[in-house]
Amino acid sequence: MAFTAEQLAGNCSFLLSIRFLAGQMRGMFDAGPRLARLLASHQRWLLTQTAYALNLEYDPRDPTSGFTAVRLTGRITAHKVASRNTVLAFIEELYTYRFIVHTPGDERRRPRHFEPADVSHQAMFAWIHSNLGALDLLDGGHRAAFFQANPSLMRLVQPRVARHCLEDAAWREPPEQVALFLWTEAGGLVVDNFIARMDTESGEAGRYSVGRVETRALAADFMMSRTHLQRLLAKAAQRGCVGWDDEPRKAHLWISRDFVEQYCAWQAVKFAYVDEAFEWAKAQFEEMAV
Repeated sequence: MAFTAEQLAGNCSFLLSIRFLAGQMRGMFDAGPRLARLLASHQRWLLTQTAYALNLEYDPRDPTSGFTAVRLTGRITAHKVASRNTVLAFIEELYTYRFIVHTPGDERRRPRHFEPADVSHQAMFAWIHSNLGALDLLDGGHRAAFFQANPSLMRLVQPRVARHCLEDAAWREPPEQVALFLWTEAGGLVVDNFIARMDTESGEAGRYSVGRVETRALAADFMMSRTHLQRLLAKAAQRGCVGWDDEPRKAHLWISRDFVEQYCAWQAVKFAYVDEAFEWAKAQFEEMAV
C-alpha cells in the first residue's frame, strides 16, 4: 500500500528521508554538474521529467507520439509551466550538450523525434532509485532493491510520476516560500544544500541551524553568480525563510521551521506519486511474470 502525501507529511521521520534524498542529489551533482542543473529549478524539473516521459511513451505505430518539440510544447504550455520559446530553447540546450540525440533515422523527418542519451538514462534511473531509497527509510521496504533488480520498471514508473506531478497543481505550483527558491536557476541545489546540512536537533525558536555558509564558495560550487545567490538569500531573509545568527557578518545561516515544514509537505506530494507509481508498476510486472 503506497503512502499518501498526508501520511508522508505527518510522519516524524519524513524529514530524514528528505535529507537522505538531498544528499543523493548532491552526489548526482558532483558526478555530472551540468546535467544535474536540469533538475535544479522547478521549471526545468517539469520540462525534463515530461520530455523523458514522452520518449518512454513512444509508439512506433503512431508517428505523432514520442518526444518531439511539438509534443513537449503542447503538454508544457497547457499547464502554463513555460512558453513555447522557453521549451524550444530548452530542447536546443539539451541537444547542444548531447543530453538528447535525434532518434536514428529521424534526422530529416518531420516531426523530428528525440531520445535521451545514455548519460540521461542513467541520471533519471538514479533519481528514481534515490527517491525509492528515501521511501524505504520510512518503513524498511525494499523498493530501491527491487527497482535495481528490475530496471524495466523504469518504462512504467517514470511516465506515471511525470504525468501526475505535471497535472497536480499542489506539486506544479510550490508554496510561496518554496517557490522563491525553486523557480530560480539552481535554487533547488541551494535548498538541497541547506536541508542536507541543517541540524535537526537545533530547532529552537522555530529555526534550524545550517552552519557556516560562504556565498562566494557556494555560488562557485553551483556554477551560479554570487550576486544572484546573495539576492536570493536576501529575498528569503525578508520573508523569514532564512536568517543569520551573526549579523552583520552573515556567515552562520539558519533556516526557519516553517519553511522546512512547507518544503516537506510539498515534497510529500511528489514522493506519494513515486510510491504509487512504483506499487502500480510492480503489480503490473508481477502479473506479467505469472
